[in-house]
Amino acid sequence: MQTVRHSEHTLKTALISKNPELVKQYEQLDPREQRLLNEAFRPGSDLFGPITLHSPSDWIISHPEAPQDFEEFFSDLHRKSPSSGKQTIYIQCIGQILTFLKKKKPEDAFCVVGITMIDLYPRDSWNFVFGQASLTEGVGIFSFARYGTDFHSSHFKGKVKKLERKSSSDYSVFDDYYLPEATSVLLLRSCKTLTHEIGHIFGLRHCQWLACLMQGSNHLEEADRRPLDLCPICLRKLQSAVGFRLRDRCKALVKWIDAESTDTPRVTPKHSREELVTLPKPVEAFKEWKEWITRCLAVLQK
Repeated sequence: MQTVRHSEHTLKTALISKNPELVKQYEQLDPREQRLLNEAFRPGSDLFGPITLHSPSDWIISHPEAPQDFEEFFSDLHRKSPSSGKQTIYIQCIGQILTFLKKKKPEDAFCVVGITMIDLYPRDSWNFVFGQASLTEGVGIFSFARYGTDFHSSHFKGKVKKLERKSSSDYSVFDDYYLPEATSVLLLRSCKTLTHEIGHIFGLRHCQWLACLMQGSNHLEEADRRPLDLCPICLRKLQSAVGFRLRDRCKALVKWIDAESTDTPRVTPKHSREELVTLPKPVEAFKEWKEWITRCLAVLQK
């Protein structure tokens, strides 16, 4: 195993910047928020750790790219931010990809994110990806395909006898299609991929600073190692793009985990789009994450 470690000075600069205006902006944050974000470069922090690499197929090794610090994020002229007229995130179940989403994007949408059971391959030279996004168009997609335990034993070759054009409201093409069991681990993995892709749409590139939700992942084992939350550097980027108080965000996340869900619908293979089956929200796999959020709240409430 290889550990990617950055110096305290490097992490502090990546978070705060050397630009006087951005330093001033940081100093205007609530002192309690600064205390949490400063954990990025505090030696021995038990909230944020370094990135670990376990094989040559891990993302940073196989897809080298330049790191993005806060100053580079803030100065990106192509980065999109929500506005009063475009502040809704739509999640759309589809069987096609980004061009479909671009055409179906509502006027008030900041972004549209598609969910599909189709395995995703952005180009021939890559293996599969869990998701992909277009920063300029405000659209993204992620796939459940490899999250089920029986993915590799499922076969669909020969199911489609001839190509047919279907309307966008016709979901019959998905009848009897592979649907994984809605487990707690499936929900955790899906939340990671969905929020990772939406992070890209907000302008966050792959993180190479600390263990972080915005790390790239090249295979399921690496995706499972990736935490569900953002490192302080990426968290400052998102806070700058959206505007929120860190304490309010943490409280909202705990509330979501604790809330009893009785309205989680699922379309089953034998049901039409209108016949929805309600499932409980399985959150057993979120226990460790909730404990981590509670520790962050303790820092924010000192």
